[in-house]
Amino acid sequence: MTHTTGIADPSEAAAFLAANPDIQFVDILYSSMSGPPRGKRLRAHELAGVYGHGRYLPGSIRVVDMTGADSEATGLVWEDGDADRLARPAPGTLVRAPWLGPDCAQFIASLYELDGTPSDLDPRQVLQGVIARFAELGLTPDVACELEFYLCAPRAPGDAPSLPQSAVTGHRAVGNEVYGLRELDDHMPFLRSLYAAAEAQGLPIEAAISEYAPGQLEIGLEHRADALRVADECVMFKRVVKGCAVAHGMEATFMAKPFAGLAGNGQHLHVSLLDRDGRNIFASEDPAGTPQLRQAIAGMQALMPASMAIFAPNANSYRRFVGNSYAPVAATWGVNNRTVGLRITAGVPASRHVEHRISGADANPYLALAAMLAGVYHGLVNQLDPGPMVTGDGYSQPELAPVSLPLNWFAAVDSFEASELLGSYLGARFVRLYGIVKRTEQDRYFSTIPLADYDWCFRNA
Repeated sequence: MTHTTGIADPSEAAAFLAANPDIQFVDILYSSMSGPPRGKRLRAHELAGVYGHGRYLPGSIRVVDMTGADSEATGLVWEDGDADRLARPAPGTLVRAPWLGPDCAQFIASLYELDGTPSDLDPRQVLQGVIARFAELGLTPDVACELEFYLCAPRAPGDAPSLPQSAVTGHRAVGNEVYGLRELDDHMPFLRSLYAAAEAQGLPIEAAISEYAPGQLEIGLEHRADALRVADECVMFKRVVKGCAVAHGMEATFMAKPFAGLAGNGQHLHVSLLDRDGRNIFASEDPAGTPQLRQAIAGMQALMPASMAIFAPNANSYRRFVGNSYAPVAATWGVNNRTVGLRITAGVPASRHVEHRISGADANPYLALAAMLAGVYHGLVNQLDPGPMVTGDGYSQPELAPVSLPLNWFAAVDSFEASELLGSYLGARFVRLYGIVKRTEQDRYFSTIPLADYDWCFRNA
């Protein structure tokens, strides 16, 4: 497996073009704080220069909001002269992008200052910094990600989403049909395209399931002892899902709560730790794992309130946190229990690990993994105690959580900005500017008037 730390060697591009002489277009993918990948579409002959030196991108791209608009309050637009930074390719990410056409490819980039210093505002670099702390302990995070999403009919701006009609059976999903096989049959042409595109990109996607809502699917990515690679694969996976959906006359959304009254979309993160010999230090015959596993849970609990602005980055994100919905509402933990925020999964002793269930599918994968792993590290080095675990219904026992979670957007950003502890892991400047971007988004979001305001107030106020 190719590790994605550092900068790709120019020989990677040369070898790729030699093996794929039909490639004409190559996309740069850069993930800003808000998550959606942005970049440029290059011609194939430009690839050698990008891999040899890099490609300039405006520094303001690091702090655009969810819609791609500048966040001027960061001071990185006009005051900075919107100065360029240098995008450099990540190793092992140059792959074909078959849903765009037979002559298209893409690669993931990180941003650097012009003197070669990694940008402290690049989410990929932030994650890399957290991972490096584990190396000092002789440990390697082994992580995986499961992403939920909805397949929807094409949507015009301003319209509510709706579910598509199956091209196979003509059926339009109406019931939950969790783990339904006929629901997978309805989307088999899409799934065939998705798995073929993932194979072309080396994405280790696993089983598809029909989730707990009509039109909702979940697909996991295989665990790896390379958290940076897993985050790269999450970004690539979300793009390929969206691209294949469009190719089949649909739209895919990872929005946290696209439908009121239906299940939200989660981004479940799985983590264990390997020692220098590759042994899982959480492995134990005890279903609750080792003391180190419980310390890791306690650390994730401790940082969770401050990290909610990352795990739930948008106003819509907080609509997902509803009791009895399979979305957790408290920083509780338990064994083989989907009603808690931190679940020790069932499995053989060697596979013992924690599933972090808080993050929404709309969260930036680099930042979600960075925040989760910061918690794991914090719990280990400080030997924290998670308190009693939950047995039975976690929704009815929130008092067992040692901390309370801010379950609205404003409170979450308040908690994030106030946390010097989280800043010590992610970088104080990153925390400050991420907070500014979120405040900018809040101002812009609440300056619009949703249709619900008219339904509630136009006649009645």
